[in-house]
Amino acid sequence: MRDQEKSKDFYVRVLGGKVIKPENPCYIKLANTWIILNSGGGPTPDKPEVLLETPSDLNRVNSFLNLRVADIWACYKQWGAKGAFFLAEPLDNHGWEWRCYMRDPDGYLIEVGQYTQMALDRFENDVNSSADGRE
Repeated sequence: MRDQEKSKDFYVRVLGGKVIKPENPCYIKLANTWIILNSGGGPTPDKPEVLLETPSDLNRVNSFLNLRVADIWACYKQWGAKGAFFLAEPLDNHGWEWRCYMRDPDGYLIEVGQYTQMALDRFENDVNSSADGRE
């Protein structure tokens, strides 16, 4: 990332994370997961030909962070009031989920979604079918 302090502020102040390790890399506890803010850099022994860098074109994405929340409208309003930039308000995705997208300070795309009851019922049915051997 370009600016670890700016990104740290976003994930802590806007999304409500807690800094565990402040820098190089920065570890932030966010709900029941961890966000690791790495400054990027050149090749290392475990990725010998890979160079890490921030997106050069914000309209071309090859990966993004995906957050699932319990109340998408509350997150949209709360995070927006704290400065999060959303591309659009939450939209219904064919009845399975509500979702919207925002960007972090480096321009990385973050999908924010909330499953609908229809999706949750389907997931539960799939789990039960699998457990019963009815795949």
